[in-house]
Amino acid sequence: MDKMFGGVNPRQMQGMMRKMGISQENIIAERVIIEKKDGERIIITEPSITKIKMQGQTSYQIAGEEKTETEEVGISEEDIKTIMEKTGCSKEIAEKTLKETGDLADAIMELS
Repeated sequence: MDKMFGGVNPRQMQGMMRKMGISQENIIAERVIIEKKDGERIIITEPSITKIKMQGQTSYQIAGEEKTETEEVGISEEDIKTIMEKTGCSKEIAEKTLKETGDLADAIMELS
């Protein structure tokens, strides 16, 4: 019999957690992707995921191999030319602003 937590076996621990209103569920997944507001993505491969419900709240515990990607904003020459025409700025400034804002209209508004 496998003992843990001061002599309480895992089955007893699950029973005690249920009595306290805590439930756990393992989730099978290939990967977890967290998309941050700055465009960076955290990708966790071969994750071990536990869904925990306690006192009306649901939380997730995730473990696995982590890698980070930066999402590149698609920039077309046509968009750069449009920004240059509308604002009179240089190509370098138009491209830099478009990369920062990620949106043609926002880039024009920022440079106007």
